[in-house]
Amino acid sequence: MYLIIRQEYLSSVIKKAKKSPIEICGLLLGRRGEDTFRVEEVHFITNRLNSPAGFEMDPLEMVRAIDGAEKRGIEVVGIFHSHTRCPPRPSGRDLRGMELWPVVWLIVDRERNYGAYVLRNGRVEKVDVKIV
Repeated sequence: MYLIIRQEYLSSVIKKAKKSPIEICGLLLGRRGEDTFRVEEVHFITNRLNSPAGFEMDPLEMVRAIDGAEKRGIEVVGIFHSHTRCPPRPSGRDLRGMELWPVVWLIVDRERNYGAYVLRNGRVEKVDVKIV
């Protein structure tokens, strides 16, 4: 299973995470294949918790992004966010979110580390990230 993302998209997420005192978050929009999640757009969403230890995307911004994606013939293929205090692996809070949003979760930290994950049958699986 692969998350295919352009270098500039990944760099923009990491750059924003590095500068932010709170967790950043947003949607990865694109197309799903049988074993691939191809990112065509990165859409930053406001973290309404305004917290360094958790995120909650602004629902109105999410609806606007999803509606716009549908009009362009693409869909949500992933969710991204940053960790400011721990490694880029799913936390307990992330696992609850992954149950609600069964897409790839891209997690980055301020040190340019990142990982992509899916939740399948109650287990976290690492997704290979292919940078193009």
